[in-house]
Amino acid sequence: MRSRLFSLLLTIRVVGLLIAGFAIWVFAQIADEVVEKETTTTDTQILQAIRRLHTPLLDQIMVGITFLGQPSVLVVLSLSLGIWLLFQRRRSEATTLAIAAIGAAGLNYWLKELFTRDRPALWDRVVDVRYYSFPSGHAMVSVVMYGLIGYLLAKTFPRWRGLIFILTVLLVVAIGFSRLYLGVHWPTDIAAGYAAGLVWLIACIYTLDWRKRSANSRSKGKSSLSD
Repeated sequence: MRSRLFSLLLTIRVVGLLIAGFAIWVFAQIADEVVEKETTTTDTQILQAIRRLHTPLLDQIMVGITFLGQPSVLVVLSLSLGIWLLFQRRRSEATTLAIAAIGAAGLNYWLKELFTRDRPALWDRVVDVRYYSFPSGHAMVSVVMYGLIGYLLAKTFPRWRGLIFILTVLLVVAIGFSRLYLGVHWPTDIAAGYAAGLVWLIACIYTLDWRKRSANSRSKGKSSLSD
């Protein structure tokens, strides 16, 4: 039984590393094309196609969805949840949430400064945006924070794991699409944000699991000594 569990955990970790490696490769490919300005035509065509979907009602819905991915909102939400976890004596989860939130926001800021890509200006926007475009902060931070929150919920409520996963993916995809609908990001901004966010999310989850295993090992060691 233990050997099967060990094999399963090892397989999960290897798959996670492979996904992270692929995400890094995807980000590097997109970044190279963005620097060479090879994606402008395709990006513009996609945004123009999405522009045809606009309606007043859908405008309001997309503004609401994009608010859920506001990096400042996600950081405050995650830090608030982290404080609650501290009161529940779940220090590893609380620490990881804080590191994930601050790290995702900081990494996104650094990448924007590195690439300094202008935002699209294809039509009059209904939301006010500033700063650089690549990669999308909404896409990147929402992957990290909603992904980590979904992971914690799935661990707490394993019976609902599938539903939690589906809802988390739908929410993150909806946030990314809302940025395209509102015309504030290029499609490659969103794709790169997802890729970079996925790498950081996997790193945070692996760190959390490592901290928990270390804590369990220390507690078992103390128990054996007391016996």
